[in-house]
Amino acid sequence: MNNDQVGGNWKQFKGKVKEKWGKLTDDDMTVIEGKRDQLVGKIQERYGYAKDQAEKEVDSWERNNPDSHWHN
Repeated sequence: MNNDQVGGNWKQFKGKVKEKWGKLTDDDMTVIEGKRDQLVGKIQERYGYAKDQAEKEVDSWERNNPDSHWHN
């Protein structure tokens, strides 16, 4: 897992993330705070997914949201 963070304003992307993964709580969003590895971890936790499945979900979401570039 990397520690990349979403580029731009996390507040912009928070709504899109919650639309996609509605089981994520506001507390989860605070923990995630734009960090890709935290997003993957919280998806695993809330949905009971294996790491590779959560990674695939995030990869797919990134392809559909090209303005959500992750950076160091």
